[in-house]
Parts: sequence; structure tokens; C-alpha cells
Amino acid sequence: MKRLILAAALLAAGAVGLFAQPTTAKPAQAPSVPRPKSPDELKALQAWQAALQANDADAIIKAVDDIVTRFPNTDFKSMVLETEAEAYKQKADWAKAQIYADMALTANPQSFQAALMLADIPAKHTGEHDLDKEESLTKAEGYAHKAIELVTAQAKPPQFSDEQWSDYQKQIVGQAQDDLGLISGNRKNWDSAIAAFKTAIAATAEPAYKVHLANALMQNGKLDDALGVCDQILTEPKLHPQIKAASQDIEVQIAAFLQAQGKNDAAIAILDKVLADSGLPSRVKANATRIRDTATKAKGQ
Repeated sequence: MKRLILAAALLAAGAVGLFAQPTTAKPAQAPSVPRPKSPDELKALQAWQAALQANDADAIIKAVDDIVTRFPNTDFKSMVLETEAEAYKQKADWAKAQIYADMALTANPQSFQAALMLADIPAKHTGEHDLDKEESLTKAEGYAHKAIELVTAQAKPPQFSDEQWSDYQKQIVGQAQDDLGLISGNRKNWDSAIAAFKTAIAATAEPAYKVHLANALMQNGKLDDALGVCDQILTEPKLHPQIKAASQDIEVQIAAFLQAQGKNDAAIAILDKVLADSGLPSRVKANATRIRDTATKAKGQ
């Protein structure tokens, strides 16, 4: 969720840079704009801002800990805690990411970024056999809806242009809907998952959301529709290698389903297209080759 870091950096640039001379006086025309209250707080916020711009997770964590320890009543408390939570996400420390996202939401119950993280982490990292699976998914579902509600109602911050803010709102809604799709998928409610992924893609057509949709369609038995989505993904320019591999892996799984149904010619046609890619990851290539050999042998019997 690098968009959170970028948005925070933009807000910080506007707030910290605008008020280079700290003061305790209330601004005459923008009372809601956060302000550093002392030279020392300003210096700490500038260190945080530099860490954000460098996208240095460890430096962000250190800077935020310094701010909330030395300046517990800072106007920037929720904002900086959100970025610490995101920094822990970058380090794959999901437990700490949730802790700091929860602290951010406590500091500012209107923080759609914090609510989104509290949805996103369990949506992506709750295991099928976790003892608290349903409790975790139910909480995540609530936070996803909360994030959508909050960002939709949020007035445009002055640091954003109208276009930037509209795009950012769509990104938040898209990710929240994608999380709702993942939550439904974890519950094996594929119809609900498909609807949520389609809504996410309508908000912002992220290739990852399309991969999730293709997988949900496949799991729901809609193999032709899943193949169609994979075809759309694989024609996109500058496709990330992981997204490409995930799409091809879904195509191989679809071929396996077809082969198991005795539709060997259809399976072979899909696999030949996949195997024609010289840059195919070794794991996907091995699975595709194995399934193709099985389909070929089945045809000869």
C-alpha cells in the first residue's frame, strides 16, 4: 500500500512545510490543518518526512516512535502511526502492523487509511484453519466497509487537487472491495467474492484485482470467464512478473480441471499457449508440462 506512504508524504509536505515557523496559535483560515507546536516537534516531523520520501521502513519506524514518545499530543499522531503500520507491513510483520493501525484508528476514528489496513491484513493473512478465522474475517469485513464509508464522506484535503483526491478515493474503495472479495473467498462464498472483485476493478483496474477475480471465477466453475480475465491480464503492457505468473498459473489450473473432465484437447490448447512463453517460471512450466503429458496420454488410450 505504497499509496498510503505517498499520500502521507504529500500531506506532510503541505503541513510541515507550510508551517516552518511552529506556533501554538490557531490558524485563521484553516483550523483543521495539523501544525507542529514547537521547534523540536517540527524537527522530528521533518525527520519523519525525510524517511517517508526515502521509503525507508526502519527510518519511518524510528521517526514515528520518536514523535509519539516525545510529542504524545501531536496533531500528526494518527498520520504518523498509519505510516508506522505501513512500514511494518513492508517488513511483513503483520502483528505489529495491526497494532499500530489500531493505535492510529484510536487516535483518529475518522482515519480511513487505518481502517483499510485493519481490513487488508487479515483479509490477506487469515489462514483457512486458523482457530479465530471467522472472528478475524468478520472484523476485517467491518473495517473494509468502514474505510469505504469514511473515505467517501471525507472532504478533499487542501494539499490534493480535485483529480488527485478523486483518484485516491477510488484507490481506497478499490482496495477495500478487493479485501471484501478475499474475505468472501476465504469463506468459499464465490458469488460474493466475484461481485466484490468486479466492484474493485470498476473503481481502479489493478491487475492484482483481476487475478483475484479470475481465481474466484475458476473456483466457482466459470472456467471460460476465468480464462477471459486471464487473457485480459496477459495483454496488459508492462505487466509485473508476479502478476503474469499468477495469471498463467490459473490457466494451468483451469487446464487441469478440463483434463480431469476428459476435455483433453481443450486442456492441451491452453497449456500449449502457456508453454510458448520462454520466460515461464519453472514451477508453472513443470506443472503445465506434467498436465499436458497426462492429457496427451489420455487422448491415446
